[in-house]
Amino acid sequence: MTKYRQAAHLMPGVLICLIVATAARFLSDHYAAPTMLFALLLGLSLHFLVDDEKVAPGIRFAAADLLKLGVALLGLRITLADIGDLGVQTIGLVIGGVAFTVSIGIAISFLFGKNIKFGVLSGGAVGICGASAALAISAVLPASETRERDTAFIVVAVTTLSTIAMIVYPILGQALGLDDQYVGVLLGLTIHDVAQVVGAGFSVSEEAGNTATLIKLFRVSLLVPIIIMISFGFRRQAEQGSRSGVPWFVYGFAIAIMINSLGVLPEPIRALLAAISTWLLVIGIVGIGMKTSLKSLGHVGGAALVIVCLETVLLFAVAAAILVLSQSDTPDILSLGNLHTETGACGMEISDLAHAGLGPSD
Repeated sequence: MTKYRQAAHLMPGVLICLIVATAARFLSDHYAAPTMLFALLLGLSLHFLVDDEKVAPGIRFAAADLLKLGVALLGLRITLADIGDLGVQTIGLVIGGVAFTVSIGIAISFLFGKNIKFGVLSGGAVGICGASAALAISAVLPASETRERDTAFIVVAVTTLSTIAMIVYPILGQALGLDDQYVGVLLGLTIHDVAQVVGAGFSVSEEAGNTATLIKLFRVSLLVPIIIMISFGFRRQAEQGSRSGVPWFVYGFAIAIMINSLGVLPEPIRALLAAISTWLLVIGIVGIGMKTSLKSLGHVGGAALVIVCLETVLLFAVAAAILVLSQSDTPDILSLGNLHTETGACGMEISDLAHAGLGPSD
């Protein structure tokens, strides 16, 4: 009976988040903008609801537990075989790019007077998968007065920058003389959110789109080791805030990858769970938006925006330089010829990712 009462206690807030998430999806479909961005903005506009005792518990539940479940189910978009298709050189390049971005984020944050947590949060969002990475990393950082405010700010920043990159990066990649495969690698390495990676890649060619999507999904898979390292890195602070160890949703993410790799789930069920993951992420970001006041976002400061922009620009500049040099020296160093062009990466319809308005995010 206690469980039923608890569910009834949470239901009003969860239903409100679901309704707002549905509205965000509707706006995304009709105005060609990321669902995640609409979800956050609508949530921010309804901040007053978090003061209502009838809905506040459900809103907090959506912003925490439902969000984490959505992150765990992201693993159903990735297989170990797809990762193996990338080759050692490409895998090393992607891992290096993520490590570089997180390290640069920490360094730049110190230069601008921000703490290490902001650097990890912003660098992880830029380096891995945009909004989804920000949400996942935020969930394992020690609790603080500014954590949710910073998370909301970074979600807005990386989503906006990712949309700009979707338009600009394909043009820059071709201007640098990269062939379609290398343009795909560049886009997959540097654009924050998966949906924008898909849009940018297929605006160049099918080969670029498939390559970009697979590279991007491998970046998403790096959430597991990154979050584990963050969990242990902040263990002492987390223990003081009643959190310790690796969070359950990271194990869930890894298990989901294994299940998808083994192919034990029928495709309709896998697709359904992947769609549920997308909805849970949108519902979660609505909850975070409702818990965050617009006034508090203004307290983040202009330095925070400069940090995220610098991380984005530096990641693109370094990746572009490496790829230009690689193509001129050894054109076949990134052997991705075995990608499936009909369904895209992970045997998943590319349109499924694009329609989400956020991809696994990302």
